[in-house]
Amino acid sequence: MAAVETKFEGQVALVKIDNPPVNAAGIDVRIGLVNAVRELEEDDRVKVIALYAAGRTFVAGADIREFGQPPKQPMLPEVCEILEASAKPIVCVLHGTTLGGGLEIALSCQARVGIKGLKLGLPEVNLGLLPGAGGTQRLPRLVEGMTALTMITSGKPISAEAALEAGLLDDLQDGVPAEVALAAGRQVLDGALTPRVTAHLENRITTNDLDAFRAKTRGEVAERALKAAEASNLPLSDGLKEERRLFTEAMASNAHKGLKHAFFAERAVSHIPESKAEARDLQTGGVIGGGTMGSGIATAMLLAGMPVTLIEMEEGRVAFARDTITKNLEGAVKRGKLNAEQRDATLAKLTCTTDMSALADVDVVIEAVFESMDVKREVFGKLDQICKQGAILATNTSYLDVNEIAGVTSRPQDVIGLHFFSPAHVMRLLEVVVGKDTAPETVATSFKLAKKLRKVAVRSGVCDGFIGNRILAHYRKSTAYMQLDGAPFEQIDAALEDFGFAMGPFAVSDLAGQDIGWATRKRQAEFRPDEERYVEIADRVCEQGWFGRKSGKGFYIYDGKNRSVNPAVAEFAQAEREAKGIAARSFTDAEIVDRYMAAMVSEAARVVEDKIALRPIDVDAVFLFGYGFPRHWGGPLQYADITGLAVIVQRIEQYAQEDPYYWQVPALLRELVEAGKTFNDLNKEG
Repeated sequence: MAAVETKFEGQVALVKIDNPPVNAAGIDVRIGLVNAVRELEEDDRVKVIALYAAGRTFVAGADIREFGQPPKQPMLPEVCEILEASAKPIVCVLHGTTLGGGLEIALSCQARVGIKGLKLGLPEVNLGLLPGAGGTQRLPRLVEGMTALTMITSGKPISAEAALEAGLLDDLQDGVPAEVALAAGRQVLDGALTPRVTAHLENRITTNDLDAFRAKTRGEVAERALKAAEASNLPLSDGLKEERRLFTEAMASNAHKGLKHAFFAERAVSHIPESKAEARDLQTGGVIGGGTMGSGIATAMLLAGMPVTLIEMEEGRVAFARDTITKNLEGAVKRGKLNAEQRDATLAKLTCTTDMSALADVDVVIEAVFESMDVKREVFGKLDQICKQGAILATNTSYLDVNEIAGVTSRPQDVIGLHFFSPAHVMRLLEVVVGKDTAPETVATSFKLAKKLRKVAVRSGVCDGFIGNRILAHYRKSTAYMQLDGAPFEQIDAALEDFGFAMGPFAVSDLAGQDIGWATRKRQAEFRPDEERYVEIADRVCEQGWFGRKSGKGFYIYDGKNRSVNPAVAEFAQAEREAKGIAARSFTDAEIVDRYMAAMVSEAARVVEDKIALRPIDVDAVFLFGYGFPRHWGGPLQYADITGLAVIVQRIEQYAQEDPYYWQVPALLRELVEAGKTFNDLNKEG
């Protein structure tokens, strides 16, 4: 079946795009549109062309199968110019999600009619690009400047109603696309719908609009898109040339490389060795522990439509857990995710009790109790006696050995680690930790659960901290070393926030709770090698009872939403320097970032080398979706590829002159450099 088909209804030619699943603007669609318009221009029977799409959406964007491939002619800019120059008016009917190239096709037509429920947007900036087929030039000629700039630089879609009010749509109707297209074509024929050639309209972006956006624009991606939109002040042909120049520049940018890598990471991590195993049915869930994490996990399950039984150890904690979940659901109502009726129906699926026997028939149980091996072993011993055969028994541990937990049961094949990130009903990452005896069906079922919960699941092997926290534990030491050697912690935070992190590492620790890291350090103290430098500043902070935001003081002092530097921290640092004979030195922001990233990359490489992560891209996904890694860098190992692996090795060797124990070049990293390969080469090898 052709990707583009034409049907005649009197003087209206109905041109249908049919390229499942999302009618992407691939080469077959582009060729089909060009051929259809050229043929219809020569057909005297036709007075109006009505363009629409089959399926659930109009063109939803580019064809991702063409990403990274040599360009195929005709390219979309040429298609759009042919549509715009058509001697016969083209009315375009839009439904579903009309995004990117799909909206640019619509902008090139002479009229646009939406079907209710439609969303329209130009999301190219999310891939480090900008609209490259006239979007930055034609949109400002149809809508007022601030609306155009917002759509072009933010990538956020707008509703059909907003598009109609802005003038992007000429009409909004109910109905199926084919019928609406015929009706719209007839409206053009009888004069009820007036075509407009975008090229003949005046640009509506003002100098004030540009100044307002420049004042709040951050990053090269948004700035480049803003420059393209500014070019809409030129004659259309000149503006299109400038847009294309900037688009080509964006295609070669590091930001595009990183954002494209991040885009594909979400899909790549679903390819696991257990993919062909038969996943079990999951209808009901249980959670043990009603604290922040347990309540968040229960909320995520409820929002996915699963009845949930939550177990608390004490009667007094049952009401607290229910209240926490209720507040979580209230938050979903405020965010527009649920209405009041849906909230009540969702809450009705929750059972809170102290009776563990209530878990006898659930399909999956997730334990989220205190991070203690003794406590978890006790819980799993009871679950082994209570739960039905075939139930998934999962632990939400952040660090502990899943194999040891599974060892107390008679069914280690059903035991798995499901490491959620707080708040569990919001954060997208789920580390699926596979034990030595975990059955393939259990892994496949856990990935099925992740999809049901709308999480990005990443497979991990068993080690202390798994993928994310193992790497975090290593690179976090680099910040402590820099602090002890003279870099104020607030400078470290600021430098890394400028690099792209939403929060610096010390602010993150305050947010998570300083007591969590302190407990881990105390647990690991007896195993700490004599050669390892140990920085005591954070311990001094915790000894004062300063655990961060929850206590009002940590590295920072908190007053509502405001924070200020805790001056005592600098005193602790200076006292430790004097005790250890260290002379403080200064660090540039660039050096802070280089050291931090070298430490992160080195441990990430070891995680891949040890086969804890399947591929480098799995590490990148963990940090993108669970640790706030700057998306435009694509993840720590994509950052390493962009920076150059030889450069990373050189930095580590340089830092090793100060501390040869901490700074060691991973064998995998050195092997890749010697072979002239990258981490992305390993991703391609699978």
